[in-house]
Amino acid sequence: MEIGVSTFVETTPDVKTGEVMSHAQRLREVVEEITLADQVGLDVFGVGEHHRKDYAASSPAMVLAAAASQTNRIRLTSAVTVLSSADPVRVFQDFATLDGISNGRAEIMAGRGSFIESFPLFGYDLEDYDELFDEKLELLLKIRDSEKVTWKGGHRPEIQNLGVYPRPVQNPLPIWIGSGGNQESVIRAGLLGLPLVLAIIGGKPIQFAPLVQLYKKAAVHAGHEVSRLSVGSHSHGFIAENTEQAADTFFPSTQACMNVLGKERGWGHYDRSSFDAARSFEGALYVGDPETVAQKIIHLRKNVGITRFMLHVPVGTMPHADVMKAIELLGTEVAPRVREEITKWEAGMEGK
Repeated sequence: MEIGVSTFVETTPDVKTGEVMSHAQRLREVVEEITLADQVGLDVFGVGEHHRKDYAASSPAMVLAAAASQTNRIRLTSAVTVLSSADPVRVFQDFATLDGISNGRAEIMAGRGSFIESFPLFGYDLEDYDELFDEKLELLLKIRDSEKVTWKGGHRPEIQNLGVYPRPVQNPLPIWIGSGGNQESVIRAGLLGLPLVLAIIGGKPIQFAPLVQLYKKAAVHAGHEVSRLSVGSHSHGFIAENTEQAADTFFPSTQACMNVLGKERGWGHYDRSSFDAARSFEGALYVGDPETVAQKIIHLRKNVGITRFMLHVPVGTMPHADVMKAIELLGTEVAPRVREEITKWEAGMEGK
């Protein structure tokens, strides 16, 4: 069971002062967060790609590379790379470079993304949304699997027997599929034999269990060894010394962020009752003291089949010290509890 962190490197207005930190400051902070995550024994850190004023990381590979030389063991991944509006050649080159700098710790999490700003920015038509992703994923996998590439598609100039460099340390370079729970994307990941990450940020996590089974069924159908495939969860949360402190600290920035997005997307108002319901044992918020969060992650592993859990923190803008403390507790208190319990549980399952 892998435990890690994901972030979108947000620079939203501070809920108390209204001030907005610079992109540069938040980028420097997140490098410190990745470094701490490595020091406390976490397995993976993910940085999401966005192209908005309120997010600082348009280039996750650059952020992760800045942390690579300051870390030793933690895996470094995008969360996600918006592949539909990117050039797969450049994506591969960036992450192969990161893989070299980190000596084999880079990963790509490919997805469509939850925002659309990158499409007009890079000259793509939203009407081609699905076709772009399918075509570019095909090219990315071809580049991963072969040093010399011959390829032709409808949205990018063809490639005729050209090499793509540098080559990564890992062979193959891990490529995950990030999904919000769309059945088509889950089936695609299974058929391709690629590891899957589900954004479990609403409703009840147990409702994602059928999607995990669908993914595994597709993988078996395509002849892949299911035991070698990983299923991850990207889930909002926060950890403090006690549960009420965690909730009171995490709620203000979460509410502010969710209501900004809700206004853009037509969601209802996000209030404390919605927040408290989501942090119940069956809810999708992993907020509480270390024992509370550990038990929810264990429940997710046993009942949904998640083998990698990524705590998404912060949501909105929170004090850097609070985020660092949550990462510390995740690594030193939560992860050991989860690993111990899951190891025992898996040993018992093998005996049945």
